[in-house]
Amino acid sequence: MEEYIYLVVAQTGTRPARFFRFFTGKPYNHVSLSGDVTLSEMYSFCRTYRPFPLPATFNKETVGKGTLGQYGFIPCEIYRIPVTHEQKVMYNNIIKHFSDNRKIYSYNVLGLLAVYFNIEWKRKKSFVCSQFVAYTMDKIGIQLEKPFCLYKPDDFRNFPGADLIFSGELNSFYYGMQSKLIGQRN
Repeated sequence: MEEYIYLVVAQTGTRPARFFRFFTGKPYNHVSLSGDVTLSEMYSFCRTYRPFPLPATFNKETVGKGTLGQYGFIPCEIYRIPVTHEQKVMYNNIIKHFSDNRKIYSYNVLGLLAVYFNIEWKRKKSFVCSQFVAYTMDKIGIQLEKPFCLYKPDDFRNFPGADLIFSGELNSFYYGMQSKLIGQRN
């Protein structure tokens, strides 16, 4: 049985997100990882408290709650990447490490500039969302085309080996998946 990791590339609608969209001209400015297609657990580097962009660090994101609960329409694309069982175990271990140690990590505010000006600057305990996703892919043995610190959210739309499984609105996908799960249990 094949195993997968899911990339969720989205436009959240926050003021910083709208600014980045204007600045980059790209349709999406945020990327998260999930270990399951239901997206019941998504992870990324993002704001810790909904009303404020900072502080930000590694966080579990839940559709319908926090920043994602603030917006009824969140355009997104969801990609599926096949992984081996060993890679999936490594993925879960990395997520557990970041979850257990989230207080030592921070959002790479200065790294935003470095990323968008294509300046390679690796920081050990500081990431933006796309750096975290690329770092995780690299650590589980998925070949990257460039250093993890240079990845932008839009880069994951053409990530080698990733299959687009959904393009549309995040809430619709998530609640549709939840309905399917409930239907399967009944």
